[in-house]
Amino acid sequence: MSFSSEWENIYQANQQMSIWPWSDLVSYVMRYSKPSTEKFKVLEIGCGAGANIAFFQHLKVEYYATEGSTSIVNYLIEKYPSLSEKIKVADFTKELPFDITFDLIFDRASITHNNTKAIKNCISLISKHLKTNGIFIGIDWFSTSHSEFSQGTFIKDLNTKDHFPDGQFHQVGEVHFSDKLHIQEIFKEFEFIKLEHKIVTQEFPDTDYQFASWNFAVKKI
Repeated sequence: MSFSSEWENIYQANQQMSIWPWSDLVSYVMRYSKPSTEKFKVLEIGCGAGANIAFFQHLKVEYYATEGSTSIVNYLIEKYPSLSEKIKVADFTKELPFDITFDLIFDRASITHNNTKAIKNCISLISKHLKTNGIFIGIDWFSTSHSEFSQGTFIKDLNTKDHFPDGQFHQVGEVHFSDKLHIQEIFKEFEFIKLEHKIVTQEFPDTDYQFASWNFAVKKI
């Protein structure tokens, strides 16, 4: 199973419990997907603690999610009982446990915690579950320009690292880093609508630390 046991430990310890929707995601959804009807179907890959659920409930669309952590899914079902059949535990690099197609599938920094082979398999599954002209949105896929790319140890391929001694990715398992060509190769069967490289540098205190990631929207053709 590709799902990292480190994330189960993180959620059991009540860490990474984000509760507010990610602003980049909100912007991308409203700009490139434009949900407009109650029959509009959305699937979140790796929903974590459910930061984005309230946003999609506000839009009155059909929201589904898959997540590898049993404990966090149990937490979400208790919090959102109406979604008990729509949030499911699964290794999303091996299966998407819904027998339907979606208008929008999205991920915020979940798929990027896998190696290249697992990511490509996940994208193949996403393509099968997207309607023609359906949109996939990726937010904060970590970039090779990220300061942490110089840390940790390569595992399985030259874009994936683990065993970070400290910092943002300490004890979170696999972390995948992409450059522009790698992102384009992963999504070669899709049409790019938008691709942005986000770089945030810390000016004070000056540590030379740089956060870098990719945001993008692609269309199934």
